[in-house]
Amino acid sequence: MKTNEISRNFKNIQNKIIKAIKTLDSTIVKKLSTWKHKTGGGGISCEMQGSKYIDKAAVNFSSIVGDKLPPSALQKSGVRGLNKFRATGVSVIIHPSNPKTACAHMNIRFFEAKVNKKDVWWFGGGFDLTPYFINKSDIYYWKNSAKELCDKYKKGMYREYNENCNNYFFLPHRNEPRGIGGLFYDQMNSPDYRTCKEFSLDCAETFKNSYSYLFDLKKDKTYTKKEKSFQLYRRGRYVEFNLLYDRGTLFGLQSGGRAESILMSLPPEVTWNKKYDFTKYENNLMEMLSLARK
Repeated sequence: MKTNEISRNFKNIQNKIIKAIKTLDSTIVKKLSTWKHKTGGGGISCEMQGSKYIDKAAVNFSSIVGDKLPPSALQKSGVRGLNKFRATGVSVIIHPSNPKTACAHMNIRFFEAKVNKKDVWWFGGGFDLTPYFINKSDIYYWKNSAKELCDKYKKGMYREYNENCNNYFFLPHRNEPRGIGGLFYDQMNSPDYRTCKEFSLDCAETFKNSYSYLFDLKKDKTYTKKEKSFQLYRRGRYVEFNLLYDRGTLFGLQSGGRAESILMSLPPEVTWNKKYDFTKYENNLMEMLSLARK
């Protein structure tokens, strides 16, 4: 069964990213929770909080068993009749303290299931960046890192996965993107299992290295109370997306997962109230988000 190997690989990824986050903020305190799923399997959730650079981070591993895949796992896939599934994944979210440092998200996942007594499998995942203040060089670095990853495997892959990311991480009710994008892929099972597995593991590694680089560039930049207030206000968009549209959140809830782990990605502090006039900040951010999607 492929899930056993993937579980080992994904647990290793979880540990590597936890170590990387601890190097970003030496004050990090982590809390590990081991849990079991009601239909089989379980996971390890790691919640992290720092007192200097990181308000909150979460690095969660799960591998659950069920009889029927939730609708969120099959959305837009066209696949029907899947059952007896195993879903294994790692998800990461980082909410930095400094508003000049972007919020970041990554997840990789693997599904095994049966359809008409036949075994099927696929990978999915990706990463994206949600900034509050950002410049062109940061955007180009983030995008180029994603493109270099894709080009190792197949020319043209980046264009498709970047477009997927732009389309997915979008808030229709706000008519605006959540961030500058990155990569998003799903139902990946070609050309073969080994290649798909290596791409997913490389995806996590690229995220770790790229985000660590940008984080270190920004973490000590000075900021004002108004800029911090803007960060808390824009975090509201992150909450809206996760609760309304995020398929990972929906999958976790629909499959009867642990609510504390599913909602661990939400920021520790957020507001929908404007203490200041944010017009200038909003205009600058929208300009950079528009640039990133070209």
